[in-house]
Amino acid sequence: VREREVLRLVAEGDSNGRIAEKLFISPKTASVHVSRIIAKLAVGNRVEAAALAHRLGLLADAPPDPTG
Repeated sequence: VREREVLRLVAEGDSNGRIAEKLFISPKTASVHVSRIIAKLAVGNRVEAAALAHRLGLLADAPPDPTG
């Protein structure tokens, strides 16, 4: 669930620092999540991860951003 939330924020263009703020985690933890997502999706960077997530419909059932 957490990686899905992080992926949604990556797809919105948020930086690791902003992801950390929104999810109340450290920037390092956000960075680890992003790195794991990139590895799991077998892509080269966060832009490719976001594009693939959109193509595969991985963001369709993501929970809404609680911070608005």
